[in-house]
Amino acid sequence: MSVEKNFKAVLDEANESIAVKMTMLFGSIWCVYVFFVFSLIPVLMPQWQNTLLYISNCIQLVALPALMVGNAVLSRGADKRAAEDHQALLEILSDVREELADLKDRTAGLAQSASEALQRPELENVSISDQTFVDVEGQNGKSSGGGA
Repeated sequence: MSVEKNFKAVLDEANESIAVKMTMLFGSIWCVYVFFVFSLIPVLMPQWQNTLLYISNCIQLVALPALMVGNAVLSRGADKRAAEDHQALLEILSDVREELADLKDRTAGLAQSASEALQRPELENVSISDQTFVDVEGQNGKSSGGGA
């Protein structure tokens, strides 16, 4: 049973590789040039028109499914990368939210301290170690006297 699974996996990988290579080939500008020249052959040799029409139909019958498979394989890779990018962005968003919550906690304490400081009455005399500062302007703008 495992030999059959291994064979199927190798076959699937080979098929997908061929489909991707065909998609890249048909998506190249060189393929456009070849098909353009191919389309001009009946102008030069009208007797080959039926044969060339048959060949072009065969190319279309092979190319369409190959392009569809190749695009599906390529889009799986893009989908996987998009899922990985999405997961990384969610982790970054979680980190940013944690940092923002921490910052809000820190600034909330600062805002509260600042609010309390603004609500304290102003001191008229402040003493720092051996120096005393006296409010020389009274409440009405008059000198209250005093000094250090």
